[in-house]
Amino acid sequence: MTATSTPLSRSITKSVLSGEQSEGVGARVRRSIGRPELRNHDPFLMLDEFSVDKNGGFPDHPHRGFETVTYMLEGQFRHEDFAGHKGTIGPGDLQWMTAGRGIVHSEMPVKSQTRAHGLQLWINLPKEHKMCEPQYQELLDGQIPRATPQDGVVVKVIAGESHGVKSQVYTRTPTMYLDFKMDKNKTVTQTIPSTYTGFLYMLKGTAYIGDKEFEGKAHHTLTLSEDGATTVKIQTKDEDAHFVFIAGEPLKEPIVQHGPFVMNSSEEIYDTFVDYQNNKNGFERARNWRSTIA
Repeated sequence: MTATSTPLSRSITKSVLSGEQSEGVGARVRRSIGRPELRNHDPFLMLDEFSVDKNGGFPDHPHRGFETVTYMLEGQFRHEDFAGHKGTIGPGDLQWMTAGRGIVHSEMPVKSQTRAHGLQLWINLPKEHKMCEPQYQELLDGQIPRATPQDGVVVKVIAGESHGVKSQVYTRTPTMYLDFKMDKNKTVTQTIPSTYTGFLYMLKGTAYIGDKEFEGKAHHTLTLSEDGATTVKIQTKDEDAHFVFIAGEPLKEPIVQHGPFVMNSSEEIYDTFVDYQNNKNGFERARNWRSTIA
């Protein structure tokens, strides 16, 4: 008989600093996934930490083939699409948008505030879901469950599960999205399915990840090893930390991306441009539509 050893924590394989760049109109983003150093991290296509002043934003633009997940940290963002869906999300609120076969929408800050600050994650859809009907899942901050594995550690369970607390968000691509706030001098272990790829994005402070205590600092993306381990050990020392922990089942399908369109082949991208230009196959409602918030 051999003794069963405690599973080792996954380690950090890469740390990418997310430098600021311009995006949209008057917006500054810190792009982590989607940079040349980390083009994508299957099933994730992009992660932006955005900061938009009241005169900026992301006016009318299309999407097809993936999901956008907007998580607000500060300020308020308004959104409106060509199907008549509109609303406002504020600090701690979530919008999980499945673009599917086609959406045209606008995302703009509320004008009465100083700035809107948050995260937008792009999640690839598997081939069988790329042309599904668009869908929204929206949760206010108070509707997102929390796990408190110990005093001084709070985990908002945006998607997936943490310490027995489950999210109500439906994920076509199996995904976990957790917001950790840890006081100093804390240690916590997060479970993760053995097949998932994942990463941490540091928002504030310093955390130490894995048995080797890799030091993660603000605005860095830290990719997790893909060694089948099912736990990630995270510590804080002399300061608090705030970060998101994101992981998902890799699709292992071809990725062909052209701006806001993500499909499996160049032919499908070409067809998407034809559909968009001719207002068909999901873009019918784009004809003559202009948002009222841009």
